[in-house]
Amino acid sequence: MTFAAIDFETAKSHHICSVGIVTFKDGEIIEEFHALIQPPKNEYNYHNIQVHGITEDDTRFSPNFKAIYPEIKKRISGITTVAHNESFDRTVLLKTMSDFNIPHTDLVMEQRWECTLKLYRNKGYKPAKLDACCKVHNIPLKHHDALSDTRACGKLFLIAQFESLPLF
Repeated sequence: MTFAAIDFETAKSHHICSVGIVTFKDGEIIEEFHALIQPPKNEYNYHNIQVHGITEDDTRFSPNFKAIYPEIKKRISGITTVAHNESFDRTVLLKTMSDFNIPHTDLVMEQRWECTLKLYRNKGYKPAKLDACCKVHNIPLKHHDALSDTRACGKLFLIAQFESLPLF
């Protein structure tokens, strides 16, 4: 089984400031990608900075989304994509693609991605937030670091695939 876990951190609204993508094959990490992305006008919402710690100074000289998009496309196009809150991450990606006039059809992907948040909610986890699930399974996590979040999400997805009973 091959899949890519993905996570975006946002500067404000759907404006991406960081992306992490980790590719798994047969239960092992085979590739990792992380990039800081300069959001439009390099503007940030104070509350978002409080969540992930990324600031204008961090992305001042970073490429914009259009420059990073080919790497994202290469890593998720045509394979199963997993996110912890897939509706957020997928929506952020599609809105940002629209902002940069990249047609959604340019990216070969499922209408819905696999969602570890939903998987763990369905297994009865309360709460089913990424950090809570990682704590239960002793998965290292630097929460709201896009690359750490994707590693953890991918590991949670693997655990969910191979466990038929509730996981706690």
